[in-house]
Amino acid sequence: MSRFRDRTEDFKDSVRKAAISDGYTEAKVASTMASFIIHKPKERSPFTRAALKTLESIKELDQFMMKHRKDYVDMHRTTEHEKDSIEQEITAFIKACKEQIDVLKNSIRNEEANSKGWLGLAADNFNADTVAHKHGVVLILSEKLHSVTAQFDQLRATRFQDIINRAMPRRKPKRITKEASPVNATLANPEPIEPDEIQAQPRRLQQQQLLDDETQALQVELSNLLDGARQTETKMVEMSALNHLMATHVLQQAQQIEVLYDQAVEATKNVELGNKELSQAIQRNSSSRTFLLLFFFVLTFSVLFLDWYS
Repeated sequence: MSRFRDRTEDFKDSVRKAAISDGYTEAKVASTMASFIIHKPKERSPFTRAALKTLESIKELDQFMMKHRKDYVDMHRTTEHEKDSIEQEITAFIKACKEQIDVLKNSIRNEEANSKGWLGLAADNFNADTVAHKHGVVLILSEKLHSVTAQFDQLRATRFQDIINRAMPRRKPKRITKEASPVNATLANPEPIEPDEIQAQPRRLQQQQLLDDETQALQVELSNLLDGARQTETKMVEMSALNHLMATHVLQQAQQIEVLYDQAVEATKNVELGNKELSQAIQRNSSSRTFLLLFFFVLTFSVLFLDWYS
């Protein structure tokens, strides 16, 4: 029974000697041998790099919201100016993420438009699975961004509710004590009244009447402000509900778009199969036509030959 011996090291030595004889250095030979063992990572496509960048932006937005959540909601931690700056930063984050997702969608559309060949059919280098995967990536990014924006809408609604509660003072019934009339005061106080006091009483009555009018005007104005604040609160709650409803509809539309895309991919495959069947039918028709022409030619020649022979 013959014995086997491992000649791998001998093969490596032979390769190293041949490489050195061809002008390779020891370092270059070592790096070349290492590249055979540890392969370099495959370079990512521009779409993958952009998608990962968008995902990192959404994660940073979520972390920023979690970090400044209490600062934005609690009325005693920060000022209104700081809360406005936080809201502006979050809005800019959301807008940037939305623009990045739109760029990804436009790249998919351009790829689909450029992949169409003659008569609107898909070219040979078109991969429907890859395009479907890209649509799925865009859908996942849209859902993540939608969840983050829904959390921000809840925080903003909480803040506006606190602002409205602070802006609406509660109505407290105030009893206005009217001073006793000079006649009752005179009857109650039988002491003699001086002439100067008698002349000052009408002036006091006028001042008291002016104060009562101003108090009533202030009460009416405060009541109007309270009604306006309540209307504003109702409108803000309605706007928040409409915003959430619109976001829900956008998510449903994204799901419907995904279903429509799957149906479009299936329809494209069916069209390709139909085109193949049509091409096969055309080939069969041309071959049958050639056979019929050849048959009639041979038949005619045979009849002429038999007529000549007879």
